[in-house]
Amino acid sequence: MAWAVKDALQNARLYGILDTGYVDEPRLEAVAKDLLRGGVDILQLRAKGYDAAGVLHLLHSVAPDLPAMCRDHGVPLVINDFPDVAVEVGADALHIGQDDGSLDGVRAIVGEEMLVGRSTHSPEQAAAALDEGFDYIGFGPLFPTPTKQGRPGIGLLDIDRVEQSVGSRIPVFCIGGVKAENLELVLASGARRVVIVSALLQAADVAAATRELRLKLPA
Repeated sequence: MAWAVKDALQNARLYGILDTGYVDEPRLEAVAKDLLRGGVDILQLRAKGYDAAGVLHLLHSVAPDLPAMCRDHGVPLVINDFPDVAVEVGADALHIGQDDGSLDGVRAIVGEEMLVGRSTHSPEQAAAALDEGFDYIGFGPLFPTPTKQGRPGIGLLDIDRVEQSVGSRIPVFCIGGVKAENLELVLASGARRVVIVSALLQAADVAAATRELRLKLPA
């Protein structure tokens, strides 16, 4: 299973996030189903403002079918922030930020098989994550975005540099304000993989919007 998940990560182009900031609890499973039908390659559950118990409640009581849905589509399920939760629900991966501790500390909880990603906001942080041994990174936010309040966009100038160095070793997912209107520019700047959040979650037809954007990404 671990190797299948690693293959899925290497082949991934569109990273979707099921974000409770945009999706009400009763709609979590329905929106997840639309994202999966539309073709996301990875799906992360992000519940900012929730503690570990709250995220477990989401996965046990609100959206209990989420792990099975992801498995049925061959899509890795990522838990944001909480390694204990990722272990308890059998997630495929954990994603942590710059302030969420070291990879060694996380590995002591999740073990060696679970994939672990790190948010990075500069070429230096991206290189450090590679050196530390993370399985993939998020790089951004490229543009100012409501999901990263108070953090300015880092722009597009460093994408190619990071892709050439870090991206030749581990997947780099460009994140932050990416949407249909700027996707071509982001790709022209060197991005090969992207995270798209609000442009999918706020679409009138989530599955159709996901499918349309997925088709614009390189094979």
